[in-house]
Amino acid sequence: MEKKDVYKQIGKNIARIRKEKGFTQEKFAELMDKSWSYVAKLETGTQNFSIGKLIDIAEYLNVDYRLFLN
Repeated sequence: MEKKDVYKQIGKNIARIRKEKGFTQEKFAELMDKSWSYVAKLETGTQNFSIGKLIDIAEYLNVDYRLFLN
């Protein structure tokens, strides 16, 4: 699996969990103090991020970060 595919899969998982938690991209971006486009890029796998940022995202969604890796 290529790195870009990993980012895409994690992004899909972030989007799924965000929706399950009832957040729009706009509301989630506001919660994270980021732009809507940042969230959109995360969810499409076009925004690179660190493990630390992934953990932050999990905390915002109140889930274990490992859920993004499945």
